[in-house]
Amino acid sequence: MTTDPTMARIGQGVELHHHQGRREAARELFARIWDDIGGEQGDPLHVCVLAHSMADVQDDVREELMWDLRALAAVGLITDERVAQAGVPLSVAGLYPSLHLNLSECYRKLGDLGLAREHLQQARDGIGALGDDEYGRLVKSGLEQVAGQLDNAI
Repeated sequence: MTTDPTMARIGQGVELHHHQGRREAARELFARIWDDIGGEQGDPLHVCVLAHSMADVQDDVREELMWDLRALAAVGLITDERVAQAGVPLSVAGLYPSLHLNLSECYRKLGDLGLAREHLQQARDGIGALGDDEYGRLVKSGLEQVAGQLDNAI
């Protein structure tokens, strides 16, 4: 369980979106948190997780891509010590597969199959950092789904 208040607020937004189906409410909460953390100048862990979550509630794939790219830019600034301090049960390496999976899906939707495949491969390359838990299985399932869609793309 996270001990970081900002991460807990982000978790509330994820709950609104994924478990309550309140996408707009989640987007509004994420926007308030984004302002509170100082946007891209905030703590890289907060920026990464918030941008990754904000991407999921976008209606336009270009906006989704922008948020996912922000998340990817921030992850390189995070340390395993910072993740542990926040009470997040992952290593930094465990964040990459989901980020690359989401980028792969965005590029697939935009028709850039080359970049979609590149990010899919990067996600696959990092999959060993995930455990055999709910999160790990979710990401692995997503990888299989996107891979299938790319295999069927002309």
